[in-house]
Amino acid sequence: MSASTVKHLDPTQVELEISISRDELDAARERAFRQLVRNAKIPGFRPGKAPRKIFEAQYGTEIISEKAMDALVPDVYMRALRENDLEPVDQPQMELLPDEEGQPLRLRATVNVRPEIELHDYKGIELTAPPAVVEESDVDRSLEALQRDSATLLPIDRPIAFGDVATLDYEGRIDGVAFEGGRAENQPTEIAPGRFIPGFTEGIVGMKAGETKEIAATFPGDYSNRELAGKEALFSVTVREVKVPEFPALDDDFAKRFNPESDFVGLRADLRARLENSAKSRTRRALTTVLMDRLLAKHEFPLPPSMVEREAESIYREAQTYVERAGMTWEDYLKQQDRADDAVRSEYRSEAERRVKTTLLLEAIAKAEKIEATQRDIEGEIAALSRQYGQPRQAIVEMLRPNLSSLVDGIVRSKTLDFLLDQAKITETPAGPEATNTPPA
Repeated sequence: MSASTVKHLDPTQVELEISISRDELDAARERAFRQLVRNAKIPGFRPGKAPRKIFEAQYGTEIISEKAMDALVPDVYMRALRENDLEPVDQPQMELLPDEEGQPLRLRATVNVRPEIELHDYKGIELTAPPAVVEESDVDRSLEALQRDSATLLPIDRPIAFGDVATLDYEGRIDGVAFEGGRAENQPTEIAPGRFIPGFTEGIVGMKAGETKEIAATFPGDYSNRELAGKEALFSVTVREVKVPEFPALDDDFAKRFNPESDFVGLRADLRARLENSAKSRTRRALTTVLMDRLLAKHEFPLPPSMVEREAESIYREAQTYVERAGMTWEDYLKQQDRADDAVRSEYRSEAERRVKTTLLLEAIAKAEKIEATQRDIEGEIAALSRQYGQPRQAIVEMLRPNLSSLVDGIVRSKTLDFLLDQAKITETPAGPEATNTPPA
């Protein structure tokens, strides 16, 4: 059997030296030969029946040794990890050490591992939270939003008023030069105060279908596109069509659009329940953020550099994808934000360090509390995804198969956070800006 020794190069990197006995190596070579000879074509012998010496004479011994090592190295490496209670965070760097007369074959593996984390004071964290209160006015606003979404747009021949929906062609210029994003054709636009930059919709009020007008509007000083911030633009606007929304009555018939078995009272009750669940979810997310802030402050431990680098690169790529989907190149985004690529990467690295530290800490707590993803948990998550995407269970399973470990990790993380919140001492206070952010005295 193989034997191993471990040398700690730093708190998150180790060097394993694994000795492979001659007997173990010979057995691996014999297994490799038996696999290879099955498909070997050797005159005078049926597949799989040629003696080893005949096989080696035709194909050589090196092919057997290579296949043996391909099978043996992962096996002895995993055994060494278990023997030394090590949890790698990436693939090892392997090298065979020079043969020494009379000594077993030796393998050296250098690998980054999870740091040792000394857990303390993770139960009973004191938190404050506002009550998840839903007022009647909140329900009214939700009903009004449903009513607006259900409105029928009717053409009308009169000057535009606030609340109308106008179909517009427009092109904006600054100092006579057109700018990116300042042009549209056949654009349905709700005419409401503050809908666009100051002055734009206000200038459209009073226009009629078929009319063209020059409208001056000024970009706010804090506008997201810094090249436009604070500048005055002149828009040439043509109104193609004006429509007025006709809103349905808020009654039982309206309620049946969303649930044939319901009435208006039931619709209000359903909206209230949804708003209450949303309020509770927001409060729980806010509490989770504060909880993790305090746990991270209580625990200091080294982070594997390779994990941080991978996470930082992932954040960087996600940001690039988001920018590209918004129709902008990464170079234009950096220019717009007046930032250097290195500065952005440095910022993402700080976020990556927090994410990695959070992950390692939650994994350590889950391990200490024996929190695992059960088959029921996994099936529940698959069922939820099936409902969300409108796909049959088997399609979701096939989609998740390459990343099943990520699904399991997500379930364990969620259960661990639920455990920590359940163990926390949460005091309900009146809603206020400091409710979930002020540490207890």
